[in-house]
Amino acid sequence: MKSGFVNIFGKPNAGKSTLLNALMGEKLAIVSPKVQTTRHRIKAILTGADYQVIFSDTPGIIEPRYRLHEKMMAAVKNSLEDADVALLVADIREDPAEADSTFSALNLRVPAIVVLNKADAVDAQATGSALDFFTGKNYATHVAVVSALRNTGLEALLASVVELLPEGSPFYEGDDLSDLPVKFFVGEIIREKIFHLYQDEIPYHAAVVVQEYREKETLTKIAADIILQRDTQKGIVLGEGGRKIRELGTRSRQEIEAFIGRKVFLELFVKVRPKWRDSDLQLKEYGY
Repeated sequence: MKSGFVNIFGKPNAGKSTLLNALMGEKLAIVSPKVQTTRHRIKAILTGADYQVIFSDTPGIIEPRYRLHEKMMAAVKNSLEDADVALLVADIREDPAEADSTFSALNLRVPAIVVLNKADAVDAQATGSALDFFTGKNYATHVAVVSALRNTGLEALLASVVELLPEGSPFYEGDDLSDLPVKFFVGEIIREKIFHLYQDEIPYHAAVVVQEYREKETLTKIAADIILQRDTQKGIVLGEGGRKIRELGTRSRQEIEAFIGRKVFLELFVKVRPKWRDSDLQLKEYGY
């Protein structure tokens, strides 16, 4: 039996969350075209006949500008310390030197696979060039080429991961896919819809706090606060006549229902908390 922790690192928008979801065959990490969508470390448990892989998706590596960013980078640091294997994800279309600088700075002490993602977007010549660049790097035990979006190259990648894992008993029993509560994923689903529905600074200035999650006989009642930084943002999130917040609620409810397999009654409340991203007290209250 092989078992261990496989932690995923890379720059924002390299496709780490999409890769995690593709490897799991289940949407656990939220995704959007915008950078810094992932704020939390998300563990996902993949159990096979002779292996158990505990994947961790981590926030994209950035230079912190707020206490929130510092908390996000602390999650990356913690992931470095408990990894058995690292997946170093790079967008194959981007300058490999930038990813190389990021990966080198991690100072990894465990085997690592460089995962060249989004291979469906380039030709064979570009793929070969990227492979040549990363092959032989001192942090790269293997180099894999995948398209997480198209589900190509994932079987070979998983086989390489299992090969590098230490022998040992499973860390988790049963068929749970994560050690995080359903309430966490509900908040993340709502936050993902904010990334898709709103522009400019709104997604980056917003937090979602699920205040109530109660399973009744016929449905699940959920109440969540959307935390914003400025009063002017409240009107944008609500929209004219409340149109925008209703759309957010509808989209969120539909995905939550699909996720938990039950009817949902969802209430959303918009609140303003100035400078919450720099407040240790509020960051702790909001789950960071």
